[in-house]
Amino acid sequence: MPDIIYILLTAIVALGVGVYIGRMLLQKVYKQQEEVARQTAKTIIREAELNAESIKKDRILEAKEKYLKLKSEFEEESNKKKNIIIQNENKVKQREQLVNKQMEQAKRLEAELAKEKEQLTTQLDKEREQLNAQLEKEKEHLQAQAESYRKRKEEVEQQHQEIVGQLERIAGLTASEAREQLVEALKSEAQTQASSHIKDIVAQARLTATKEAKKIVIETIQRTAAEHAIENCVSVFNIESDDIKGKIIGREGRNIRALEAATGVEIIVDDTPEAIIISGFDPVRREIARLSLHRLVADGRIHPARIEEVVAKTRKNIDEEIVEIGERTAIDLGIHGLHPELIKMVGRMRFRSSYGQNLLQHSREVANLCATMAAELGLNVKHAKRAGLLHDIGKVTPDEPELPHAIIGMELAKKYKEHPDVVNAIGAHHDEVEMTAMVSPLVQACDAISGSRPGARREIMESYIKRLKELEETAISFEGVNQCYAIQAGRELRVMVDADNVTDEKAAEISYDISQKIEKEMQYPGQIKITVIREMRAISYAK
Repeated sequence: MPDIIYILLTAIVALGVGVYIGRMLLQKVYKQQEEVARQTAKTIIREAELNAESIKKDRILEAKEKYLKLKSEFEEESNKKKNIIIQNENKVKQREQLVNKQMEQAKRLEAELAKEKEQLTTQLDKEREQLNAQLEKEKEHLQAQAESYRKRKEEVEQQHQEIVGQLERIAGLTASEAREQLVEALKSEAQTQASSHIKDIVAQARLTATKEAKKIVIETIQRTAAEHAIENCVSVFNIESDDIKGKIIGREGRNIRALEAATGVEIIVDDTPEAIIISGFDPVRREIARLSLHRLVADGRIHPARIEEVVAKTRKNIDEEIVEIGERTAIDLGIHGLHPELIKMVGRMRFRSSYGQNLLQHSREVANLCATMAAELGLNVKHAKRAGLLHDIGKVTPDEPELPHAIIGMELAKKYKEHPDVVNAIGAHHDEVEMTAMVSPLVQACDAISGSRPGARREIMESYIKRLKELEETAISFEGVNQCYAIQAGRELRVMVDADNVTDEKAAEISYDISQKIEKEMQYPGQIKITVIREMRAISYAK
């Protein structure tokens, strides 16, 4: 028992000593760390002071250099201005001296002129007196001659009357009657000869003009040969494998429906291997759908939200491409200074057709034809080419009013400050306005040449597209309709309405009203299916 107590006491003492020694060691370590930290802080402060001093010196040197530079520039500028002022003062002094000299010369000249004036006045007085005397003598002489002439005239008139009387008695006619008969005979003979000459000249001119016109037209057509391809209403999108068709269709067809709703075309996925048909009468919509499909397939992510995003970006890219096409066309044809809005309209021609003929290719061809003919005829080639390119600009206006496209194009050209000859040529190429410019008949002739080539145009195509546009315009006129697309070659009308303002019952009513309006106002083969789509979307953002 005492041993245990001894051991415990020993352990307690040892523990206390250990704790004390540990505290002493910790204090020593803390002091060392504090000393190190203090030295480090002093070093940092010293370095900061040195850096600050160095920076201060650099700033002072920079400020001094800048001050010296500004001072030298100011002194140089002041010296220049002083030199200019001194030069101006010297010029003023020289001009003052020159003016003084000129004034002295003027005074001398004035004195000399006064003397000469006196001398001339004296001389003129003498000459005037001499002339008056001579005039009096000549006046008396002329009066004597006039009296003699009067007597001679009376004698001649008397002789003339006697001769005329003798002739009248011999001819049995008075002098006035004889004069009239002579004039009538000469007049008839002159008219006969003139008429004959005019007929010969007109016949020769017509023969020559017809020959020259045919020659110019044939040479122009040969020099401006162009290929033509009729625009159709479908585009083919090729895919690598049929597995991608399933992705494009989506679950229960949701992807393909989203794509059709966003682009306004019909996507036909049939049994044709490795191909998808894009159907729609509007080339812009087909191109947007084709490019969007290409990007979606390349990206691999195909779902409704992604489809809408890609279609929006593609539509924006198409707008940029339209501007690029317009600028490239103007550069290719050597036409400069077109207004940016006209350049956009030229680009839009790439995606429009006129009776099946691509409008941009047609306008380019008309521009080249006009330039060639104008060069042959010695007219303004630049105005002719400009009018040829812009003659159908009224067909690509966004609002498409009821006025003829030639009048719309003329107003647009006038609005964007085109030359009056170009404005008249655009408005007169379908005889809506009177031709007042020399290039106007050229544009009309070249438009006819371009459109009358074999295979260039197809009337049915234009009337078909017009009917589809009328279908869309009929549906879009109803309140609550946001978008409208004619698909299935005009057999179906797909109408998107605003879900916030149109209820389900109202959507059914709109569908019925559209069908009734189409029945009353339009003519069409078969039947048209009107599909009204009301889609409710709730969108919010987590920030």
